[in-house]
Amino acid sequence: MPEYYEPSNCPRVSEVLQRVGDKWSVLVIMMLGDEPLRFNELKRRIGGISQRMLTLTLKTLERDGLVLRTVYPTVPPRVEYQLTELGRSLWKPIEALGQWAHQNIPNIDRARKAFDMANGEDRSDAA
Repeated sequence: MPEYYEPSNCPRVSEVLQRVGDKWSVLVIMMLGDEPLRFNELKRRIGGISQRMLTLTLKTLERDGLVLRTVYPTVPPRVEYQLTELGRSLWKPIEALGQWAHQNIPNIDRARKAFDMANGEDRSDAA
């Protein structure tokens, strides 16, 4: 059994996975993988995230040491976000997961349709 499955480690591993694996954190990390971005550019690229949720997500990722916030002394102040070395180490598996998801969308769609048909459900409008 891997060390991270040991009962004494499970709560901590679960906590870390829950925090870095949520929808918005994953998308922020994916977007910051190529270059530092300003808040509004990050918000535009993610789409669908509120200003409050992006602020909370960035603060959490910064607190966890995954994102670095840099304020430049200009008028008005310019703020950029980028991945730290620790964040970059997480970006690689997240990028691989994103590629897997993209490649398997047709397979997942087929599986969902087959499941719904077998169970008498009409969820053609559900994603």
